[in-house]
Amino acid sequence: MKLKQRVVLLAILLVIFIFTKVFLIDNLDTSAANREDQRAFHRMMASLRVQLDPRLDHTLQSPWEIAAQWVVPREVYPEETPELGAVMHAMSTKKIIKADVGYKGTQLKALLILEGGQKVVFKPRRYARDYVVEGEPYAGYDRHNAEVAAFHLDRILGFRRAPLVVGRFVNLRTEIKPVATEQLLGTFMTVGNNTCFYGKCYYCRETEPACADGDIMEGSVTLWLPDVWPLQKHRHPWGRTYREGKLARWEYDESYCDAVKKTSPYDSGPRLLDIIDTAIFDYLIGNADRHHYESFQDDEGASMLILLDNAKSFGNPALDERSILAPLYQCCIIRVSTWNRLNYLKNGVLKSALKTAMSHDPISPVLSEPHLDALDQRLLSILATVKQCTDQFGPDVVLVEDRMTLSHL
Repeated sequence: MKLKQRVVLLAILLVIFIFTKVFLIDNLDTSAANREDQRAFHRMMASLRVQLDPRLDHTLQSPWEIAAQWVVPREVYPEETPELGAVMHAMSTKKIIKADVGYKGTQLKALLILEGGQKVVFKPRRYARDYVVEGEPYAGYDRHNAEVAAFHLDRILGFRRAPLVVGRFVNLRTEIKPVATEQLLGTFMTVGNNTCFYGKCYYCRETEPACADGDIMEGSVTLWLPDVWPLQKHRHPWGRTYREGKLARWEYDESYCDAVKKTSPYDSGPRLLDIIDTAIFDYLIGNADRHHYESFQDDEGASMLILLDNAKSFGNPALDERSILAPLYQCCIIRVSTWNRLNYLKNGVLKSALKTAMSHDPISPVLSEPHLDALDQRLLSILATVKQCTDQFGPDVVLVEDRMTLSHL
């Protein structure tokens, strides 16, 4: 065979090799990843229902020690958590040994310490389940039941970035007042036959207390993250101005994402994709109030965006605030794993899954039917938004592989 023919033959073989690598092997890798996403979805669905059971088999550790060991830079709790029911049972029943005013913030809350030294944040009930919050998408008091629902949605989406939350009934007269600090106790009052308190916060007013039904107050308790994982606060790049007539840059500049991509920590690492995951999460729950967010300190952009403070959610089931999705439709990228999970949840699966996940909570039913129906409708809007992106830029640009090995050593 002549030299020229040999060169041509080698060139053809090289092209075939490259074709095989790019279009066959890579596709096999993608298929394997998709199959793992599907298996993870089925594992999640099988473990949705969490029964609050105090038993902790095969361990001498306390519920608080177990939950503290779950936390790693990219997860608050692992995918498989057979002890979750025991931890949540402890959160909803353990004796309260101290009660104080909440940490800094705009909304009423109390900081409780439970038997064993575990801190939790208590948010009181303000509204009936069927109450509709009118006005701006961030209007109204915090909704305690929204914290419970948001935690279970975080489980369903496979993010695992929200601290544990469970509903709890507390007797303000016998459980809180005897162990309350003077600062908290000074905000207690009686309205009619109901015990009330107004706490200390930016918007807390004596004229707007939260009131129990007699002495019994319904609320939510959020597990405090371990002190060995200090938090760092960041301004959300798609935050609102909260000033009438003044728009944030993202609200008028459609190329805003290009500028974000050039700034740290969004120019590398997982943070921008976390922002987009969070936009999807917030749109589903109707949370337009994430002006800041937290990560773990000194993470250089590698830790997760922690889904804290989700109580400004589930206010109006008829309001779909599309601007919450701005990071998604302006950047037009999404994790493949997130995209796969969203597709598995369509056709009513999301509503059914969330209803099942919340069914054993002490304050069940957690959400009204209109709010559950709204989740399925908003999911369709998210899927349509991603499709618009893929139609414009192609799936290879929009769907981003970003899978990380998560260690729980």
